[in-house]
Amino acid sequence: MMRFFNFLMALGFAVVLLCAVSVGYSLWVFKAPGPLKSDSVVLIAPGSSSFDIAKTLERAGALSHETALLFPHLARLKGAASSLKAGEYKVAAQSSAAEVMHILQSGKTVQRQITIAEGLTSVEVTALVNNASFMTGQIIDIPAEGSLLPESYAYVRGGNRKDMIQRMQKQMQATVDTLWQARVEGLPIKTKEDAVILASIVEKETGIKGERAKVAGVFINRLRIGMPLQSDPTVIYAMTRGKKKLGRKLYTKDLKRADPYNTYHINGLPPTPIANPGRASLEAVLNPESHKYLYFVADGTGGHAFAKTLDGHNKNVAHWRKISKKVK
Repeated sequence: MMRFFNFLMALGFAVVLLCAVSVGYSLWVFKAPGPLKSDSVVLIAPGSSSFDIAKTLERAGALSHETALLFPHLARLKGAASSLKAGEYKVAAQSSAAEVMHILQSGKTVQRQITIAEGLTSVEVTALVNNASFMTGQIIDIPAEGSLLPESYAYVRGGNRKDMIQRMQKQMQATVDTLWQARVEGLPIKTKEDAVILASIVEKETGIKGERAKVAGVFINRLRIGMPLQSDPTVIYAMTRGKKKLGRKLYTKDLKRADPYNTYHINGLPPTPIANPGRASLEAVLNPESHKYLYFVADGTGGHAFAKTLDGHNKNVAHWRKISKKVK
């Protein structure tokens, strides 16, 4: 009887020792460097169980077969099985199973990005959003011109394109509201919509940071005295409605085109923006440079030459034509 009892004791001790060794080995494997040789992106599908996740991680090379078998059990042991989140994750090279588990618990998925440049039309912005990788849905109806704020927007895999457009619209509205409150007094701009319209013209006229407020000041001066804005980009928009590139230079006959967007043909502002202006152009219009310039023309260096009188402007134009001929 004593021998049998001793046998049971020895057997129990062996089982306990074996369990301890097994747990210790499992924890060692759990924290040991993983098999990934380089950083990788892994997609965990919605609704995946801890066993599904382990298989996905193994297929991606983030877990060895042995560690993948242990992963669901260790996740349950650590109370993490129900907190592993679906999404697209970046897993660093040699990440341990413990590190991978922490990443999936954090919910810090890969952030993709779409950048909208200042001055794009809504047709162009819509095309960029529709072509963005790993997003869902398609934008059919083109948003109103000037309603989308150009900047960089982060999104995750599976993000909805309609939601992205709405984010751009909310950002534009919030930006306009903020800048409108800080506008200088006495501007010949009565509404926020008019500010966006003029900002879109400024955006298309110059991409130079230091010129925006100066160009805005020219247009503000013209509006004050009832002088036509005479902006070439508005003529281009009159001919294309922002749906395509003109593909050629403007001719004199184009400037005479009868169209509500042609600011050579009308006084004041066109009926809508001609593009989506950025924050800097909006700020320039609502806080323009104070000066007496009424004219500007390209100066051959990428910027513009400004003039207070038509005579001075004509001299600048003549200079620009000489430069243009030399370039040709």
